[in-house]
Amino acid sequence: MINTHDITGLVLAGGLGTRMGHSDKGMLPLHGQPLARHVLQRLAPQVGQLAISANAHAEDYARFGLPVWPDLLPGQLGPLAGLHSGMRHARTPYLLTVPCDSPLLPPDLAVRLAAGLSENDADLAIAVTEEMDPATGSSVRRPHPVFCLVKTSALPQLEAYLAAGERRMRTWHGPLKLAEVLFQEHGAFGNVNTPEDLAALQAHGLSVPMAQAILADAVAPIADLEQLALPQALERILASDIISPISVPAHDNSAMDGYALHGADLGGNAPVTLAVVDTILAGRPGTVPVQRGQCARIMTGAVMPDGCDGVVPQELVRQSSEHSITLAPDCIRPGDNRRFKGEDLMQGQPALLQGKILGPAELGLLASLGIATVPVRRRLRVAFFSTGDELRSIGEALEPGCIYDSNRYTLLGMLTRLGCEVLDMGIVKDNPQALETALRGACAQADVIITSGGVSSGAADFTREILARLGDVAFWQINMRPGRPMAFGNIASDGHSALLLGLPGNPVAVMAAFYFLARPTLLRLMGVDTQTASPLLLQVAAQDPIRKKRGRTEYQRGIVERDPDGSQHVRLTGAQGSGILHSMTQANCIIVLHAEQGHVAAGDLVDIVLLRGLT
Repeated sequence: MINTHDITGLVLAGGLGTRMGHSDKGMLPLHGQPLARHVLQRLAPQVGQLAISANAHAEDYARFGLPVWPDLLPGQLGPLAGLHSGMRHARTPYLLTVPCDSPLLPPDLAVRLAAGLSENDADLAIAVTEEMDPATGSSVRRPHPVFCLVKTSALPQLEAYLAAGERRMRTWHGPLKLAEVLFQEHGAFGNVNTPEDLAALQAHGLSVPMAQAILADAVAPIADLEQLALPQALERILASDIISPISVPAHDNSAMDGYALHGADLGGNAPVTLAVVDTILAGRPGTVPVQRGQCARIMTGAVMPDGCDGVVPQELVRQSSEHSITLAPDCIRPGDNRRFKGEDLMQGQPALLQGKILGPAELGLLASLGIATVPVRRRLRVAFFSTGDELRSIGEALEPGCIYDSNRYTLLGMLTRLGCEVLDMGIVKDNPQALETALRGACAQADVIITSGGVSSGAADFTREILARLGDVAFWQINMRPGRPMAFGNIASDGHSALLLGLPGNPVAVMAAFYFLARPTLLRLMGVDTQTASPLLLQVAAQDPIRKKRGRTEYQRGIVERDPDGSQHVRLTGAQGSGILHSMTQANCIIVLHAEQGHVAAGDLVDIVLLRGLT
């Protein structure tokens, strides 16, 4: 069994890019991000460490925040030079290499190569696929040696091979034992070698994890701060770390009502009688020294007298009078029922970190420190509107073919609960002038513009023309259901700028796109820490089979319930059409079916996100 933390993942980006006009392929843009960024996003969860093999544009690759390892050998030796450099630099027993221009690499590449290597007691494992030979019509195996998991201890063999003047990636391993691991995903191992290849990838659509990564990379917390009194700070985002000005508790104190004593007085086989020399109340420290053989009556929260290291609860006292008590010799252990100074917080240590949402517990903690005001981020200003000639507002007559606009009210609820300052701009008709006016007006007033409708492949061409004129759009669609049409970019007008999140038009698709893409983005803009911004995934068994197409992420409405034996299961609400908003009122969770998943069998574990944590 090979552990993830024992593998260094190396992205090979040292090629010449001859057929791409000698461009650095790893830096070519795909959905607004360099190709290498897509590869790293796929590779990161599979390995313990990451690095990049690159000779040119090292500064660009260094911006990913990872080590950049140039070739150590002279001349252009291709991927073998990168492999050699990686094996020399890696501090793990295994090295996994992938090219910088294969952004669809399998999410389980490392696991399957590691299994093949272990099962065959091999020195390296490579990916292979089966393809049809057009000449013979028979199936042939095609090796992909650049997708390789190798023991770093194989370095001497590689160096001997290179020293002999050999340069072929397929044969460098010589006498070392090779394991070939069969993959069915032919497209996962394709390379971007021509502009046509890149265009085809662009048309393929964007994965949900990559879209989430692009959104996360593109935003930073708003800089404007406010200083609020504690009662007004509920649900606001803390803008800087809070350092505890005092220790909590400020002194050692009793955890219950009883008698403070010296633990050394206990023990032996006979009952112990101690003299009571003082009574200590909370807020009134004792005034009489407590010697060995003595004790002090003490109340919960009262300061422990010097030398005493434990408290005997009142109910464990065998006999008591005003002047003495008698105890069993082993009634407590030394140190029991005593709270230590700084046990909750020590003076000078961080009490709360920036990015924390200030809930009731946080307000109580701040109050316990005597802090009256706190720095918070100002509220995020979000303008939103719906687009479509068929939409009508509540109170208007509903003509044939028209529908009431529900999306604005859904968005209003989600944004308000998120703590945003909202600007409802109503319904915008499907004409260029109205849309451009609405976008310019929203840009002048808000940090973020959220639209619903008008970004699908069937939408009018003027939508893209206007957005191209006012700013730039990183992507238009995502491989997810519901919610495939979604635009993300930036808008600028008259010296103002705003982030644009163009959501789909179908009601359930709006909610799915908001919860899993827009909401984390808005929280990051608000300054919420990364962990809190991402929805929490839980695993529950599926009650019934669920049909699922591989290659896209699906969000299905579910009801999670508890069985009589205490176990939980989740079932679908029913039909999953993206226009069935009623199903969202029945659901208490969203079932997250990842792109690599196929059909789900009854009893299989699936990821869910509880709606109560989102709304």
